[in-house]
Amino acid sequence: MALAEDLGRVGDVTAQACIPEDARFSAVFSARQAGVMAGGAVARIAVHAMDPQAKVNIRVADGEAFEAGTVLVEVEANARALLAAERTALNLLGRMCGIATLTRTYVQAVEGTGARIADTRKTTPGLRALEKHAVACGGGLNHRFGLDDAVLIKDNHVAVCGGAGEAVRRARAFVPHLMKVEVEVDGLDQLDEVLPERPDVVMLDNFSLADLEEAVRRVKASAFGPVTLEASGGVNLSTVAAIAATGVDVISVGALTHSVPQLDVGLDAR
Repeated sequence: MALAEDLGRVGDVTAQACIPEDARFSAVFSARQAGVMAGGAVARIAVHAMDPQAKVNIRVADGEAFEAGTVLVEVEANARALLAAERTALNLLGRMCGIATLTRTYVQAVEGTGARIADTRKTTPGLRALEKHAVACGGGLNHRFGLDDAVLIKDNHVAVCGGAGEAVRRARAFVPHLMKVEVEVDGLDQLDEVLPERPDVVMLDNFSLADLEEAVRRVKASAFGPVTLEASGGVNLSTVAAIAATGVDVISVGALTHSVPQLDVGLDAR
């Protein structure tokens, strides 16, 4: 879809006008800044879609850190084909490396606390699989992929059901035994309401640090079985370490995908 968007009706008219049909081109995808790799296979697929006989050598594996100037991928291909694939490959590779790099920064910020960093469904439409893969490359956890993976009861579900506890009861009666049930709560009173219904995960939405600590204490003292606590809302690189120190299990961060900066990657002739 990305290539079709770029090629339009007749393809790369600039390359057709300037480059002989049988010309070859050797180039490298190089990092202009330090980061974490994600998406080498996507760059390869973009090139092979235009030239199935292209030689593509991925030099840095997904999940590996690299410095500015590092050659990430080497390519030798038909020149017209490679130039036509260039922007699509760079756009996807740069975005995925940007996500992996930001995720790694969050993961390092909570290191030693026991908390894990997770993504959300706040992804670019059509690119969720790639963006969530990039989060995993950065050391983060993937939250549910779509609406069919697990039950996640949010505030609007609660409003329609008439209460958080009632929503969890209905979910428990509906789902098969292998599907998890998560419920979002916005205060300690709601936490107390849902714990007897034995949700698998409770999302603590926009809790203060003091309330997060109290939520952890209450769950540990609860007789209703193990519950994973997920902190959400107000999470950024300035706050994430303090949130992790409260003892929560997971911290979900929408910014990993919804506002991540692109990592600067370029295609350079060899």
